Amino acid sequence: MARLLTAYLTRSDVPMRAALQQAIDRLPFALTLDESYVPLRSSGYLPCTLDGEDTGFDLRFADISEMREDARDAMMTFKWTGDPREEAAALAVCAALAKDFGAVVERDGAPLSSDDMLAQAKGALV
Repeated sequence: MARLLTAYLTRSDVPMRAALQQAIDRLPFALTLDESYVPLRSSGYLPCTLDGEDTGFDLRFADISEMREDARDAMMTFKWTGDPREEAAALAVCAALAKDFGAVVERDGAPLSSDDMLAQAKGALV
């Protein structure tokens, strides 16, 4: 399975760090995004803490205004290594994006629901 998630959003719905953190806080994970997250600008490794331990994932933004038929014109890609904490962190952030900001999240071209992502995140940590 690819270690990549892609989230499609409307640019105006890409959340600021505080709003995204609030959405994450409503999930059943103790996950904190690093202050370096900047919407539409972050590019590269984004540190996080999960259950008090350091983790993170690679985050990149792209403009996709001509690639999709729907109004979503921004893309966020999340990549991680083999560390299950990195996968769980990426899945949790994507679940928050889907749940609170209208993101369509895909893995290998297949859409995932926020419930699917949360279950996968929990499974990664087992």
